[in-house]
Amino acid sequence: MRINIAIDGPSAAGKSSVADKLAERLGYIHLDTGAMYRTVAYLCDIKNIDVNDEKSVVKALDEATIDVKSDGTIYLDDEVVNDKIRDPKISMQASTVSKNPQVRARLVAMQQKIATSKGYILDGRDIGTVVLKDAEVKIFLVADALERAKRRVNQQAQKGVMLDLDEVLADINRRDLQDTNRAASPLKKADDAYLIDSSFLTLDEVVDKILEIIKEKVKEG
Repeated sequence: MRINIAIDGPSAAGKSSVADKLAERLGYIHLDTGAMYRTVAYLCDIKNIDVNDEKSVVKALDEATIDVKSDGTIYLDDEVVNDKIRDPKISMQASTVSKNPQVRARLVAMQQKIATSKGYILDGRDIGTVVLKDAEVKIFLVADALERAKRRVNQQAQKGVMLDLDEVLADINRRDLQDTNRAASPLKKADDAYLIDSSFLTLDEVVDKILEIIKEKVKEG
């Protein structure tokens, strides 16, 4: 029996890494919804569009094609953008873009259509509360802000990009404030979601916890 799994939580809580590993263990497909918003932000960046200019952002999105492949490769028109959308500047712009109700409506519809066939893991800010309200398993993944900042710095260091920890922490705190207070689909835990604090857990420990939850849910269903 294939199900859909929703993973929500704040920036840098480890959602994408957990979803990737979980997809690998289950043979599911991970759809990184946050990356889709980052792609819109990147689109605005390369076209010099102010992310606060809702009309221009929506026009640019309607004229572009975002395609997410089953292996996680993200295309903006004909360009692979997976690495380019991970820049801290794009992250902050993505948070602003995600407040645009028209942008959200377009991307949510795309995400819901993709997940219709089941066997998907979606991660983001509003998966369990908006995108996949009927997901069989919902996880709300959190972590201490400083731990999240350290993870982000380490991830980028492995790619040869050196970031200042204090600046990254400040960005994460700003992102949290913006995500939890936006009018359109704010970040919040769904009533039926399982809370997991990953601050001092390894990736495999988090995945194992979720697999146990899935096992129980499938047994009940």
